[in-house]
Amino acid sequence: MTRPPDREFDYIIAGAGSAGCVLASRLTEVAGTSVLLLEAGPPDHSIFIHMPSAFAYPLADDKYNWAYVTEPEPHMNGRRMSCPRGRVIGGSSSINGMVYIRGHAHDYDAWATVKGLEHWNYFGCLPYFRKAETRLKGADVYHGGNGPLFVTTPAMTNPLYGAFIDAGSQAGYPYTPDMNGYQQEGVGPMDQTTYRGRRWSAAMAYLRPARARSPDLSVADRCLVTRILFEGPGDARRATGVEFARGGTLLQARARREVIVCGGAINSPQILMLSGIGDADTLAAHGIAPVVHLPGVGQNLQDHIETYVQHACTQPITLYSTQNLLAKGRIGLQWLLFRSGLGATNHFEAGGFIRSQAGVRQPDLQYHFLPIAMNYDGSDQVRQHGFQAHVGPMRPTSTGQVTLRAADPRARVRIQFNYMATEGDRREFRDGIKLTREIFAQKALEPFRGAELSPGPDVRTDAQIDEHIRRKAESAYHASCSCKMGADDDPMAVVDGQLRVRGVDGLRVVDASVMPAVASGNLNAPTIMIAEKAADLILGRAPLAPTPVPVYDHPHWQTQQR
Repeated sequence: MTRPPDREFDYIIAGAGSAGCVLASRLTEVAGTSVLLLEAGPPDHSIFIHMPSAFAYPLADDKYNWAYVTEPEPHMNGRRMSCPRGRVIGGSSSINGMVYIRGHAHDYDAWATVKGLEHWNYFGCLPYFRKAETRLKGADVYHGGNGPLFVTTPAMTNPLYGAFIDAGSQAGYPYTPDMNGYQQEGVGPMDQTTYRGRRWSAAMAYLRPARARSPDLSVADRCLVTRILFEGPGDARRATGVEFARGGTLLQARARREVIVCGGAINSPQILMLSGIGDADTLAAHGIAPVVHLPGVGQNLQDHIETYVQHACTQPITLYSTQNLLAKGRIGLQWLLFRSGLGATNHFEAGGFIRSQAGVRQPDLQYHFLPIAMNYDGSDQVRQHGFQAHVGPMRPTSTGQVTLRAADPRARVRIQFNYMATEGDRREFRDGIKLTREIFAQKALEPFRGAELSPGPDVRTDAQIDEHIRRKAESAYHASCSCKMGADDDPMAVVDGQLRVRGVDGLRVVDASVMPAVASGNLNAPTIMIAEKAADLILGRAPLAPTPVPVYDHPHWQTQQR
């Protein structure tokens, strides 16, 4: 892409990920509104980005991935754990697993208990989920039919998907046909952001149409935002633009209205801190002049973590038979010619949400089922037919932080999630493995179930399960909450309910980092919803009318409380 002109814009957006693409589109719907969208990574031109089944390739390629790793995690045997983040047009929506999950209604109602965040309740967020979506299965009170984000319900042709769902029902969990509708709890099909066999990233859904429609949208890739520019004294300090590096050149662009940071849970706090917004003493120690003392910047970092319960499969029906070069070539050719076949799905076609114990109000464990035994990123494949369930806790109580390593924008930040720091998180994970074993032991899986491969038959006691988690569990790639929104009297809140950065004017953060607590599920859909809602906030529009709908609660949860 060409170098952006050195001139003023109404809005400057730092980061062309899910939130940035949404905002670039929605803000330029207002005629004459100019927007500059800056992205550190390259365009999303790779075939491996757009072929759903090939997502492991861009995920493993540092051309499109920041490829962050954590500091040694103290409760995970000191492992440095992978923390991939999209560094490409479309951000993480261009390299993720394309699972479309919104989270539970009660997640948003919990956010709304904080003063100033009342409009973030579920009924207030649902219209924005619907605005974003075209659900190919059909619109209803929970789902949209006219939005830019296409959502596909998978066909589940492999018999293992149905066997997993039937086994879950036999183990006592309800079947739910729509985890994003009335009832999240249960097992069933798992929607995906694909359309006609292609990944439907935020770039495809929002940015490409906006660029074709609006002459007022400027998009610049390979531009690293180095700091936000401010003017004015003390309490009247205002964000007026950004400095960014393209190649070896430092450039500046001015914002007449607002600067909007959409870098995600790792890069957004980094940009703020490099710009003088964060803990004043820590910034001064790096030689950065403090602009606003906000000690919450980079704190409250949360993520989902998961492990695999894997079994050998006694029938040759798994994706293992597709892993040789000839089979991959056939799949790729069919996808290139017809956008169909095994290349047109993410393969996470079934899953579920269950409660780890009686007395838990909403599901606190999530499943992704996969008809092959391998790591999420395609590594460490078991050399035989197998299947697996990814299982992990949804509402961790362990939190971490993002901190600067140096004042150099190119220096990697320090990332520490503190995974499994609390006994509650460890207990939920133990329950998750035990309950998954119960599901896999059901009659529906008998025709396919071979030996347990992982954790393995020798991992039985709580201590053995804990050690397995410390050695094997990995991030589910849902980094969030590091610039949380909160009440004015919360010293750790970074943004208010309008997503405005506290203590300065003309500056907002819009991405998964503003979540007060991580949503119960995959985060692409909630991030897009946040950006849709933020667009109305930024433009001063009246919010969409709340949509009261029924929400399932387990009928006996209150009587089962511990």
